[in-house]
Amino acid sequence: MKAVFETHFPALKLIHRGKVRDLYEVEDQLLMVATDRISAFDVVMPTPIPDKGKVLTQLSVFWFEFLKDLVPNHLITANVEEFPPVCQPYREELHLRSMLVRKTEPLPVECIVRGYLAGSGLKEYRRSGTVCGIKLPAGLREADKLPEPIFTPSTKAQEGHDVNITFEECVRLIGPELAEKVRHLSLAIYKKAAAYAEERGIIIADTKFEFGLADGKLLLIDEVLTPDSSRFWPKEEYEPGRPQKSFDKQFLRDWLEEIGWNKEPPAPELPPEIVEKTRARYLEAYKRITGKDLPV
Repeated sequence: MKAVFETHFPALKLIHRGKVRDLYEVEDQLLMVATDRISAFDVVMPTPIPDKGKVLTQLSVFWFEFLKDLVPNHLITANVEEFPPVCQPYREELHLRSMLVRKTEPLPVECIVRGYLAGSGLKEYRRSGTVCGIKLPAGLREADKLPEPIFTPSTKAQEGHDVNITFEECVRLIGPELAEKVRHLSLAIYKKAAAYAEERGIIIADTKFEFGLADGKLLLIDEVLTPDSSRFWPKEEYEPGRPQKSFDKQFLRDWLEEIGWNKEPPAPELPPEIVEKTRARYLEAYKRITGKDLPV
């Protein structure tokens, strides 16, 4: 069970190394490789979670197929055998954790949909009764289901943190037509996916979508409905009014809070039991949603 912390493909052009993904330029396409890195509080941990990158990639591939009737996406293929010849020397490392995708011009907004009250939305609601400027009913508790899912976009500040914005600010950034389109699509995608996941024992409390333009066409890009881009709660343990157990890295965040880490680099090494328990949550999320074990 070998974990991949960093990728090294000398014949490929590395154009970006994110918190989790390494992005390479391959001819006129992009190769997205999901490593096993894990971050919390915007800091990458020094200890990877084995198979995490494979879960992120394979779940995204599943959802791209599931949602293709609603929205086209940037995926060309996730089958390494179909990658260009320059990638083939690395096929063992790329297996299950990489996608060949179309180049797009990413929109400068992240399209967040919230179906339940949690996270930064809960904090704002407690202050003002609103989430991203949207007025919500009084008296809602932590983790309560909202009357209707809401579209709450965000953008990136200079230091890389997500910053919640209003829909009006979204309009100013990308224009009214595009803003309306991504709001409509984001809500439609969330509703379809949330209904499917709930039948399989997972509540999708909220999630983040990213869109890009290619030849004037709007495409769903990046990762989709993974434990890294969403809050996944086990339906059988759901109880509003308190924090929920989760299939995402909340387990890791809770441990970091317990040990009193100051949330500044360097992050502490993760003990084996935290690594294994976190890995098990990712694998279980994959199995519940797809109905099968992660391929090998």
